[in-house]
Amino acid sequence: MKKTAAFIIALLWVLTAIPAVSAAEQDEQLDISAPSAILMHPSGKVLYEKDSAQRMAPASVTKIMTLLLTMEAIDSGHIAYDDIVTASAHAASMTGSGIWLEEGEQFTVDEMIKCVAVASANDCSVALAEYIAGSEPAFVAMMNERALELGMYNTNFVNCCGLEAEGHYTTAADVAIMSCELIKHEKIFDYTTIWMDTIRDGEFGLNNTNKLIKTYDGMKGLKTGYTSQAKYCLSAVAEREGMELIAVVLGGETSESRNKDISAMLNYGFAVYSQVEISPDKPLMPVTVELGEKNSVAVKLLYEDPTVIEKKDIPLLEKNLEIAESVKAPVKKGDEIGTFSVNVDGKLFLKVPVVAAEDVEKLSVLDIWKRMAELVFMR
Repeated sequence: MKKTAAFIIALLWVLTAIPAVSAAEQDEQLDISAPSAILMHPSGKVLYEKDSAQRMAPASVTKIMTLLLTMEAIDSGHIAYDDIVTASAHAASMTGSGIWLEEGEQFTVDEMIKCVAVASANDCSVALAEYIAGSEPAFVAMMNERALELGMYNTNFVNCCGLEAEGHYTTAADVAIMSCELIKHEKIFDYTTIWMDTIRDGEFGLNNTNKLIKTYDGMKGLKTGYTSQAKYCLSAVAEREGMELIAVVLGGETSESRNKDISAMLNYGFAVYSQVEISPDKPLMPVTVELGEKNSVAVKLLYEDPTVIEKKDIPLLEKNLEIAESVKAPVKKGDEIGTFSVNVDGKLFLKVPVVAAEDVEKLSVLDIWKRMAELVFMR
């Protein structure tokens, strides 16, 4: 079995073997007032949703994509945290939340990110967009391209900051998807967890627009939003006991109801679900290679230590690791040598190939004679 095909099979086992939460169970646990909401694990598993595919205005939750493209530009080396960004007249003209940038005013990329993440600065969002792409329209094109790459098929961005505009929309489900992608860049939490800070040598204060940072245990971010059309929105990330959850609300009537909905979903997730690390109970030992240039080959799980999210009352997992005692050379990296399976209540829950982690070439005839000679002389 080829490596790619084996990975897809393993992934399908994970996605199809885990039962979804029924609508009845959701209704018993949660009473969400917002018109659209979702609770998701970073793996992509949906734990709760309410009309999460409904297209709605996202307000400043839009900036999650702006921040994602900024972090990706940094990781790729296109820009750096200490680069100097100069505010254009267009960036300085932005209305709504901001730090009142003046045309020609300069901040580092690091400071600009902080202003966007903490104070939801529209002017800094545009300044970053122009610095990365040359213009805001060019950056917005990048935003929409990235959205399609992520599978955000119900999203269309018109600007990079979330100001009301015709045709600017997304869904709670799509917001959760781009949030999952952003938090892969753990550096973002250095900004989203800031409660208060200052810029301009301490003369201008920044206050986090996400008040749950102070009031909800484990809250790490991510981005609030409000306009008269979008109402109160929030994509929130919290972590407890090593498990992260993402809760999204769009269209909340008040900031209080929005925060209540977010807290309710997160409380439900942390109370009902836990992360299960699926891995063998014993280490994977090298496998003997017959007539190989090396005597053994290292092996690994093709889908290493997959993390699944499951209800806390999951039955005891039965694990079974089957690996060949030996293989014949040549061995190619990715060759299947065994399987690791997990059963729940006697039913297959997960099956993952065990594969060679390296190449091992076959001995030549000359090498075989040399080995035989060595054995004779050793006697």
